[in-house]
Amino acid sequence: MSENFTPTIGIVQRTRKSPYFDATVRAGVKGFSVYNHMLMPIFYDSPQADYWHLINNVTMWDVAVERQVEITGPDAHTLVQYMTPRNLSKCKVGQCKYVPIIDENGGVLNDPVLLKLAENHYWLSLADSDILLYAKGLANGHGWDVEITEPDVSPLAIQGPNWLPVAQKLFGDWITKLRFFRFKEVELEGIPLIVARSGWSKQGGLELYLRDGQYGTKLWELVEAAGAEYGIKPATPSTIERIESGLLSYGNDMTIDENPYEVNLGKYCDLDQEADFIGKEALKKIVAKGITRAGVGLIIETDGEISNQEFWPILNDAGERVGKVTSAVYSPRLKKNIALAVVDSTYTAVDTQLKTETPTGQIYSVTVHKLPFI
Repeated sequence: MSENFTPTIGIVQRTRKSPYFDATVRAGVKGFSVYNHMLMPIFYDSPQADYWHLINNVTMWDVAVERQVEITGPDAHTLVQYMTPRNLSKCKVGQCKYVPIIDENGGVLNDPVLLKLAENHYWLSLADSDILLYAKGLANGHGWDVEITEPDVSPLAIQGPNWLPVAQKLFGDWITKLRFFRFKEVELEGIPLIVARSGWSKQGGLELYLRDGQYGTKLWELVEAAGAEYGIKPATPSTIERIESGLLSYGNDMTIDENPYEVNLGKYCDLDQEADFIGKEALKKIVAKGITRAGVGLIIETDGEISNQEFWPILNDAGERVGKVTSAVYSPRLKKNIALAVVDSTYTAVDTQLKTETPTGQIYSVTVHKLPFI
């Protein structure tokens, strides 16, 4: 094979296009990944250029890959509560909740945002895994009276410190009163939306849940026009910013092999709640035995800019494996290589010195750092 060969992604029916696909191509998207069986843009100008625009200005993201699992019916609340250790008894209509979903052993299967649209009407806005099938299996096994579907819903995010004037131009001044992790059902020039104060960055913004895919291009163009005077640019969820902010990525920083306590999600686990949930007894045993691993930040000592495409082992002075680097990247603001990692509890103290080894055999010194980095 030629050394100049450039890998491509074949687009077929199972790699679905988002309603914004044509708009992203016109906007100059330069790469895609596959997420929830759908094409996801990964950068436009460059990962660092897109990052700086997110940090300094405002961006718009095609995140239609955040597919929804819609759960309705008399037993909808029972099923949703059974899937997560987070206590949902006080969740109100119009509210979002971050809800780790676990299996019978306490392993993390996904970490969606839950939206409560009505009593016994929920959406789970997913990270990358097939939770719709999991929900169907649980409902069928327990005989619960629910309907579980993937609705025609595709989020478009507005993220960055200048998000508010763009949002006001689109929706008016009521948007200034929308609280974090709350949402409102609206129409924008005939386009049905749910507007949520949420998003996968710490820079502030909204997620616009488009409820009819035929309006994808129209919605993109409306947001683009509203943001033009504020210099809005298309971008994507930033690996750099989310690692700086300590935001976890399912499949990278947590998997079925980690329980919520090992990835600093223990605050979302209510083991004393009256309601039952899958994995409840497993988590109780884990807590009683004591947590043996935890998520930490790392500074990686090297002059070059690095990133990882697989887990890197973390080693102690004796050369023993004591953890793994899950996500590594160069931080332009810190001017350092940083990483998220899971390590044995013995090594979680800030300033602990360890090493990591890359697949090519390169050894780097690493130092435990508090989260978030910024």
